[in-house]
Amino acid sequence: MSGPNKFGSPPGQDPEGAASASGTARSKGASQSSAAGRIARAVASAVLIVLTCVLVPVALLATWVHDIALDTDRYVSTVKPLATEPAVQDAAVHRITEAVGVRVNGEQAASDIADWLVTQGLPARAADALKGLGPQLDAAVNQAVTKVATDVVRSKAFVTVWTDANRVAHNAVVHALTGKGRGAVGVSEGTVTLDLGTVVEQVKQKLVDAGLKPAEHIPTVNKQMVLFQSDQLAKARKGARLLDIVGNWFPILVVLLGVAGVTLARGRRRALARTALGAAFACLVVAIALVVARHYYLDHLSPEVQSKAAAAEVFDTLVRFLRVSLRTAIVLGIVIALGTYFIGPGRLPVAVRGRSERTADATARWAAAHQVRTGRVGTWAQTYRRAITLVALLVVALVFALWNYPTVLTVLLLVLVLLAVLAVLALLAASGRQAAEGRPAAPSRPGDAQG
Repeated sequence: MSGPNKFGSPPGQDPEGAASASGTARSKGASQSSAAGRIARAVASAVLIVLTCVLVPVALLATWVHDIALDTDRYVSTVKPLATEPAVQDAAVHRITEAVGVRVNGEQAASDIADWLVTQGLPARAADALKGLGPQLDAAVNQAVTKVATDVVRSKAFVTVWTDANRVAHNAVVHALTGKGRGAVGVSEGTVTLDLGTVVEQVKQKLVDAGLKPAEHIPTVNKQMVLFQSDQLAKARKGARLLDIVGNWFPILVVLLGVAGVTLARGRRRALARTALGAAFACLVVAIALVVARHYYLDHLSPEVQSKAAAAEVFDTLVRFLRVSLRTAIVLGIVIALGTYFIGPGRLPVAVRGRSERTADATARWAAAHQVRTGRVGTWAQTYRRAITLVALLVVALVFALWNYPTVLTVLLLVLVLLAVLAVLALLAASGRQAAEGRPAAPSRPGDAQG
């Protein structure tokens, strides 16, 4: 029986073959580990990108709750224009007239006057005729009340009353959404009402001053005007309280999730485009859902809401900021996706970039022919063009992030500014290339020719 050979390997086994097999095993192990790492990164990137797309509209909703519903100044400035909306004014006039007119009975007044005149010798037939004027007297009184209420509501004083009432009422709106605080607005079973007592008292005083003495006896009556009504209001409190807690930090968290997802992706340019389009699509879905919710809300108003037009104005005003934010996010997502597409290797982006460079070169040659040169600035722009472009992108992104309530117009304005900067940079870089290509060789000195 033979023992191990001189290389220490068992009989019949080639030591070089053993080493090769060991190396192959290690290579396979490393390859499998690398593949597993790539799969893990791809899965993590996909999860983060999907979360980002889903959470972008939620972040906008959190900002709306935090900045509109829970900020007194923003809330008051949002609802202040409602005081001049015809639909809201008509609803206020109707509610005030109803509150005042319920205590002024023309028929009863005519009957009392007729009875009193009978005691003074008025014939019964004439008294009956006077009693028949009751409906006309009642209509005249109601018309007078409506006219006075309309004058009060459409005056500048009503804007002040409306603004002050909503400012005092803000705590109750907070209560409606988060269950905290109270105010001049009543919140009961999903119905938010505004107290018009000050306006009713003004109308009452104007009627008395005009000579309508029965208005003095108008007692304190229900003067509530329904601002908003929803059976789901109580159910939404938990969600609103959560959104209030996360507040302005939630959008930052969503951005960080998106950055992490794009960074982990293998193709970052495509991942960025997909994230932008996915977020834009999610915001579009929420915007459509908001339209559907508006129609559903208006079609299912309770009888307490006396004016559908006024309810529509209130709803549209309160969600205006959210709508603008959703539209802005949609446009921003499309702009980012288009930007990533036009810096890619596709046929159209390459053709567009090539045409832009040729145009810049032609402009630089024309400028050089007319003795217009950029000197060191052009050379510097050509040398550091990529870095300058990156800085410009970061500056525009920072301006957008710090912009107070950006809109679609803000996005388009920043895009135009960025394109203008890139166009100027392209012209400067083309001038730098033109100067480098046309620079003559340095003249030789006399001593250089002698060896």
